[in-house]
Parts: sequence; structure tokens; C-alpha cells
Amino acid sequence: MSRLNEKIAPFAENFAEATTACLVTMVQGNVLALSLSHWLIASETGIIAATVTSAAILVAGVDKRWLVSVVLGVATAVVDYFVHPGMFGPVFLEAIVTGAGASALSFGVGTLIRFLRQKRTATGN
Repeated sequence: MSRLNEKIAPFAENFAEATTACLVTMVQGNVLALSLSHWLIASETGIIAATVTSAAILVAGVDKRWLVSVVLGVATAVVDYFVHPGMFGPVFLEAIVTGAGASALSFGVGTLIRFLRQKRTATGN
């Protein structure tokens, strides 16, 4: 993997996880209800959360999967709270659910990616 890909890949992963969590939470799991406005709001949340997370992880020099997941979850929850109003429960509940979803996605996807890279390295591909 080139040096540029090593820098961009974590940001892209964080963006995708935060955006996906936001999208699914906004429509409360009903993906058929997704609209362009949902995508725009979720993309804004994803870009800001990924930027904050990537910067924090880069500055701290941390590579622990669980810590990256927690930071992304907190960043996503905070950003989601400020980007748009909650659609269910108390005003902050949707943001918390979105952050928890982003954190879970981050941990699961990150663990899977690391496993696949190790497997590919072990087999020599």
C-alpha cells in the first residue's frame, strides 16, 4: 500500500462508517425512505466526524482499533447533534444512537480489514 493510500484509507473508512450510521439512524432502518436530503445531511456528518477523528488519531499516534472506534463514535454523536435535529425521542437520542452505530461499524469493519490484511500477508499475496 502506498504512503498516500495509508493516509487516505483511514479517513475514507471513518467517513463511510459515520455516514452509514447516520443514514440508517435518520430513517430508523427503513432504507427505502432514503432521499437526497438524507444523503447530504449524512455526508456532512460523515465528513466532519471523519476529519475530527482522523486528526485526533494522527496527532495522538494511536493505532488501537477500539480507541479509534470510540473516538469516531463520540465525534459522530457530537457532530450529528449539531448538524440536524433528532427525529425520535429526546433531542440528543438520535445523535447517541448514530454515534454508537458508527463506533460498532468502525470496530467491526476495522477488525475485518485488519484480519484480511494479515491473512493476505501470511499467504504471500
